[in-house]
Amino acid sequence: MEENEVLRQLTERKSVRAFQDRQIPEPAVRAILTAASNAPSAGNQQLYTILRITDPALKAALSESCDHQPFIAKAPLVLVFCADCKKWYDAYRSVGCDARRPGAGDLLLAVDDALVAAQNAVTAAWSLGVGSCFIGDIMENMETQRRLLQLPEYVFPAAMLVFGYPTEQQKSRPKPPRAALEYLVQENTYTPLDGETLRRMLLKNCSEDAYEDWLRAFHARKYDSDFAREMTRSVAAFLRQYERGDEYADSV
Repeated sequence: MEENEVLRQLTERKSVRAFQDRQIPEPAVRAILTAASNAPSAGNQQLYTILRITDPALKAALSESCDHQPFIAKAPLVLVFCADCKKWYDAYRSVGCDARRPGAGDLLLAVDDALVAAQNAVTAAWSLGVGSCFIGDIMENMETQRRLLQLPEYVFPAAMLVFGYPTEQQKSRPKPPRAALEYLVQENTYTPLDGETLRRMLLKNCSEDAYEDWLRAFHARKYDSDFAREMTRSVAAFLRQYERGDEYADSV
């Protein structure tokens, strides 16, 4: 099938972490946000709130709390996509519904909504020549992040995105190769991949001889890292609080 412009841009889009010293025009920002708001949504509930971070001090604080990444503070546009079950819960109560407190299932549905909206924003930005990078570290240090963003109960920072015009170096940097579809798509039911199949899937990242060393190093750098452990602790603590329905003020 012939590739069209949308498919080409989806294939070419890559993370950008260094930006030109150039602001994004407000009409382009609005176009990015409008694209996000038009994303698919469960029951058209739009279970998210997008925080646009414009305060330089807050951007600097987030760059530190999100695994000490200075480029966050330098990004022309910073958006935090929050999974938000509070708005509908408050709406139900405002008309006298005997509304149950939101639970884990509601939260995950809201996370889905927030991330789909975030991906729409990323795609729209790329079409305008604006690069972006997902910052999953917003889920670390949950107590700090919620305090910085003044998040109430039932609102979870699902993802942060930073945007800006990419530098020439970022434009020319090759996009990391993705796994072939044969390793990502299965039919009807799930079949675990054996060690040799996983090796073939991951060899795109290294040479045959270096596979074991590369995978051990990746394990240490990502999966078994301090930030991964902190993210697990933070999210688990938030979920326990979420299920109990604790007030935000009790957790900070």
